[in-house]
Amino acid sequence: MQLDGYVQALRDDLSRVAAVGDEQTARAAELLAVALESSLGRRLQEALAEAALELSTQLDRGRVEVRVAGGDPELVYVGVTAPAETEAAEEALSARITLRLPESLKSRIEASAAARRVSVNTWLVQALTRALEPRPSTGGSSHRLTGYGRN
Repeated sequence: MQLDGYVQALRDDLSRVAAVGDEQTARAAELLAVALESSLGRRLQEALAEAALELSTQLDRGRVEVRVAGGDPELVYVGVTAPAETEAAEEALSARITLRLPESLKSRIEASAAARRVSVNTWLVQALTRALEPRPSTGGSSHRLTGYGRN
């Protein structure tokens, strides 16, 4: 999904609205559109991420993820198999931890756990296990980049 078209459409809309005013208003609108361009792209990506979360809660199995390749976000369905061995291992666990989270993050975790039909505890154990799994080494230092880019 290419966001550039949507950002350009918003810029065009702003220009049409500003055309009602004088030349100075049109120039101010153009400057605002340029200044807001990268912010608009990020906001659209955030909206896609929220949509993916909502869709994931409606799925029996799997989830929807937003992946960015070449600057363009893509909604991807990821199937999930039943986590039988993690649930069995959960019963043997006896360590406890108190975790304080923002309410918004807690709600998202609960929604994701419900979408996978597992408890919040199981979901957290699975997420932490995945995060701590060793990653294949590239033979040297990591060359992974994260964040937002602008072209």
